[in-house]
Amino acid sequence: MNTMSTAGRIASTAGIVALAALAGCTTGPGPGPRPVAVAPQGVEGAWIDQQGTGVTNFTGGRFETYATDTGQKLSEGTYTMRDPTVAQISGFSLIQQKPVAFNCAVATPVQLNCTSSTGQQFVLTRRTGVS
Repeated sequence: MNTMSTAGRIASTAGIVALAALAGCTTGPGPGPRPVAVAPQGVEGAWIDQQGTGVTNFTGGRFETYATDTGQKLSEGTYTMRDPTVAQISGFSLIQQKPVAFNCAVATPVQLNCTSSTGQQFVLTRRTGVS
């Protein structure tokens, strides 16, 4: 006679299924180096101003700046890398209805130190985990 009840067999089976599922979650390539996230290079990506009012996206030689509160586009244009650490940026301010130009130096992978053609200095900080 079988001493295990139906309820006991169901509980035992459920436990085995749970262990198999957990084992499946922990299988992998084995010990060794894990992939490392590559730090962004240059100016590509999203950058926010010090006041948190605008986000500038640099992608493939073009830039666009948007207001963080309304999403309204503030400016747009192009940029070129003069060298690996300096971006030359020119475009048009949609708010002021006039051309804009500035240079940004990559101070660190997360900070750009910028100077406009009129001498105004400002800092942009890389946004991480947001697109």
